[in-house]
Amino acid sequence: MATGEKGIILACDFSNKTETMRFLSAFLGQNIFVKIGMELFYGEGPSIVEEIKRMNFRIFLDLKLHDTPNTVKKAMKNIAKLGVDMTTIHAAGGKQMMLAAKEGLSSSSASSLLLAVTVLTSLSAKIFKQELLISHPVEEVVVHYAKNAQSSGVDGVVCSPLEAKTVKSACGNDFVTVTPGIRYAETGDDQSRVATPSMAKTLGSDFIVVGRPITAADDPVAAYNRILTDFLG
Repeated sequence: MATGEKGIILACDFSNKTETMRFLSAFLGQNIFVKIGMELFYGEGPSIVEEIKRMNFRIFLDLKLHDTPNTVKKAMKNIAKLGVDMTTIHAAGGKQMMLAAKEGLSSSSASSLLLAVTVLTSLSAKIFKQELLISHPVEEVVVHYAKNAQSSGVDGVVCSPLEAKTVKSACGNDFVTVTPGIRYAETGDDQSRVATPSMAKTLGSDFIVVGRPITAADDPVAAYNRILTDFLG
């Protein structure tokens, strides 16, 4: 991946291969990133990665690994064989787990980016304090996790667009920020800390992850191009 590259990661949060392939057929010939998350990967297995790669799309495999260091290292060795472009772990797993993940992913010659998920965009400050018993502000925790990830050799983080600028200030412009929670208006879904595409650009996002505003649109290609224009300016 080129240094300083920016763009959209198209979240294919479908339940099966048939729906996914039908949707992606409209984007054939475009050099775009496609997110494969838990629902699709667990439903179809590693073969779905291989099939989408054969369509010349780049792959963001978002499984958010979070386990003991040794287990994560072994899992990453298998992910490395898939040759994905980006993949994720949870920063909350700690430095040793992140170091092990990087080591496992580096077992392949493929140059996959390792990203650490900081705080899910579905978590609000209220949930943080009342349910998780974390007293520090969300942004402070995100930056702390980002610094831990950087010191563990991780290439970047997944965070809310609202925290991207602070992460860049703390970790430098080369530290990749991937931000979900991109919306044009309040949608009443499960996202809490959100921003528009143009706001995400201003706030320092390198890549924005967009699902329903594109996948649920009447014209997904037009929706994708509109968001890309707004994000890249």
